[in-house]
Amino acid sequence: MNACSRPRILIARAVFPEIVDRLALHFEVEANAPDDIWPRAEFIRRLQGKQGVFTTGGERIDAELLAACPDLRICANMAVGYNNFDVPAMTAAGVLATNAPGVLTETTADMGFALLMAAARRVAESEHFLRAGKWDRWAYDMLIGQDVHGSTLGIIGMGRIGQAIARRGALGFGMKVIYHNRSRLPEADEAAVGARYVGKDELLKTADHVMLVVPYSKESHHTIGAAELALMKPTATLVNIARGGIVDDAALAQALREGRIAAAGLDVFEGEPRVHPDLLTVPNVVLTPHIGSATVPTRRAMAALAADNLIGYLTQGKPVTPLNPEVMAAGT
Repeated sequence: MNACSRPRILIARAVFPEIVDRLALHFEVEANAPDDIWPRAEFIRRLQGKQGVFTTGGERIDAELLAACPDLRICANMAVGYNNFDVPAMTAAGVLATNAPGVLTETTADMGFALLMAAARRVAESEHFLRAGKWDRWAYDMLIGQDVHGSTLGIIGMGRIGQAIARRGALGFGMKVIYHNRSRLPEADEAAVGARYVGKDELLKTADHVMLVVPYSKESHHTIGAAELALMKPTATLVNIARGGIVDDAALAQALREGRIAAAGLDVFEGEPRVHPDLLTVPNVVLTPHIGSATVPTRRAMAALAADNLIGYLTQGKPVTPLNPEVMAAGT
């Protein structure tokens, strides 16, 4: 293929140099090595004449942008979540959407348990206590938390990551695992991960620890709000590794401050990278900056899959993980 006829793509944020080099074998690449956060108008300007864009989950692709970027054919997200994509608008515009599922399942499940352990056992509070020089004696009730082993784990959302969490809980920690999902898993799948299906209210009332792993949508917005928090045990832990907006962060901060639940672990937030200021003032919450998939092997795999989607679609019409394959069926 003649270099001048190669498709043009934009890489919206800095990624591994070897991924940029690989994409440059197939495309004319405009990369963002300084990792600048472009204003929307600048992002649209840079997309002019581009057939593809490599996104990382924070770049909004909607009808307005698509109308301004008529050459665009594919948006490849380096993330499993894609709430930055207006998929119906992309389908209507004939633009393929892809994400990066599967490759981050086990790493994100690990992070879920890291937050659960840290919150339930008050690890962050303990470290702050120690660093502040407050540890001057032993006391029977000093920073006591809740057990994880043998407790009841409630999982809301039972896709790949939810099932990986269930396996860890049932097989690794001897937990009783209950779950709620839009649709119940086949019995064989439930047995494989040691989980039992229950209604959402029963899960919230019963679980010692609640883990959220649902994708974000209008329907899942504030899956956990004040009413749901009121159903939980005062000794319970809530962990959100799903998406910001699944939890009403203001209501959660109030429940934590008032001791209506014991602790929380959050890797995602409404309006991130901003964090609700009330969450920053309560001690019984562990906060991490959306690092659920942040290991070197997993982030490399995510970037490689996004690159595979761009290369597969723009060179052969064969993406790996399309979200709206009807675009291909329509021959656009």
